[in-house]
Amino acid sequence: MGIAVAGMDSLSDRASMMREALQKSQTITDNVVSILGSFDSRLSALETAMRPTQIRTHAIRKAHENIDKSLKSAEVILAQFDLSRQAEAKILKGPHEDLEGYLGAIDQLRSNIRFFSSNKNFKNSEGVINHSNTLLAKAISKLEDEFKQRLNSYSKPIEPDRLFDGLPNSLRPSSGSPGNQGEPGGRGPSHNHSEHQNVDLETAVYTPPTLIPPRIIPLLHDLAKQMVRAGHNQQLLKIYKETRSLVLEESLRKLGVEKLGKDDVQKMQWEVLEAKIGNWIHFMRIAVKLLFAGERKVCDEMFEGFDSLSDQCFAEVTASSVSVLLSFGEAIARSKRSPEKLFVLLDMYEIMRELHSEIETIFKGKACNEIRESALGLTKRLAQTAQETFGDFEEAVEKDATKTAVLDGTVHPLTSYVINYVKFLFDYQSTLTQLFQEFETGDGKVSQLASVTMRIMQALQTNLDGKSKQYRDPALTHLFLMNNIHYMVRSVRRSEAKDLLGDDWVQIHRRIVQQHANQYKRNAWQKVVF
Repeated sequence: MGIAVAGMDSLSDRASMMREALQKSQTITDNVVSILGSFDSRLSALETAMRPTQIRTHAIRKAHENIDKSLKSAEVILAQFDLSRQAEAKILKGPHEDLEGYLGAIDQLRSNIRFFSSNKNFKNSEGVINHSNTLLAKAISKLEDEFKQRLNSYSKPIEPDRLFDGLPNSLRPSSGSPGNQGEPGGRGPSHNHSEHQNVDLETAVYTPPTLIPPRIIPLLHDLAKQMVRAGHNQQLLKIYKETRSLVLEESLRKLGVEKLGKDDVQKMQWEVLEAKIGNWIHFMRIAVKLLFAGERKVCDEMFEGFDSLSDQCFAEVTASSVSVLLSFGEAIARSKRSPEKLFVLLDMYEIMRELHSEIETIFKGKACNEIRESALGLTKRLAQTAQETFGDFEEAVEKDATKTAVLDGTVHPLTSYVINYVKFLFDYQSTLTQLFQEFETGDGKVSQLASVTMRIMQALQTNLDGKSKQYRDPALTHLFLMNNIHYMVRSVRRSEAKDLLGDDWVQIHRRIVQQHANQYKRNAWQKVVF
């Protein structure tokens, strides 16, 4: 009992102590809250007092930032003004002393115009832009003069000897005259022609001359590029055409090219005309493979990056020279036909065929369409005229009415002429094959050539039959036919004509020769016996 009472007293004391402790803690808490409340009031008052200072500080910082930004903008603008002054000074000096610096000044001027155009808020931008544009126009004008002066300075006609140096050895003239190369002469088919030689020429190496020094091309390219950027394409084209076309024409004139039309051709003696045709063939090779090829190279390098402008410049530079060359070919193709012209027509047709792929390559692009079409048109016209001349020859042989008498019944001049003519035809087998391919239809191309050859031989035989009737003595009639047909057979057997006409033709005509021989003997002996 006593122990229980003592325990209760102890618990009561502890509870009393805890209440006192809690009361003290609450008092402390209240005091702390009161202190913190006073701090909050003081901080609010302090913040209120500091706010104007903070606002002023932010404004000052912003002002500093704006000042820095303005200073930087001013520095950029001042730098542009400084660059403009430097560019203007170089432009006013002109391009002669320092062309590279002059071109750099033009680029800088364009950069300044772009800068001030994108900074229109600068109140003087408009005035600066106008001044720069005026200065740029003057700079480009001086640039045009510089381009013209330098192009003129380095554009010189090419001497014939330099052109000949670019030819294969087989085509280089031995006596300084291109006309001496395979120059035809005599009656009709008497000039040298070889299909093997033509194959060699097709694979031969030609070296175009250097028309403008390579070190100058990049400089002219830079000048041209500035003119194109300024929109002065037409001025550039005009300058280039006037300069280079005259130089090209003079190079051809020095070579010996003449401007000849149909009327000029009609007035010429055949020997003179034949020589000029031989020269023309040579000139065509030189013009296309050397001069025009060199001119195309210059255009492509000078106007690199401006393909359409390059094509247009090249077309306009070469148009006049091409016209002079092709007009002579047209005059020949349209002139009065005659048998002796067949072989030169075939020669001209051959050179146009030989140059076809190069003409297509060199005269590429839309701007050169007319030139390509003119060249192709001449090729077709030459082929057509050659074919018509071929037909005329067949008819002329059959209707030849020369009264030349062969008193002893030997070979008639017509026979030797026609056989010689036919022999020369076989130097042009591939050419004639190509020609028939363009204009004929039906059997194989070789059989067409054989058919034409047979018709010519038959026309000759028909004419000889007529001429044989001029003899009053039957023995001479048969002797004449025997000798002439024997000459035909012997010539065919010794030439490529045998492969074309065939063994049957040879055997048939050998029998005809034998028949006339027998008739000649019979008639000759009759005169002796009776």
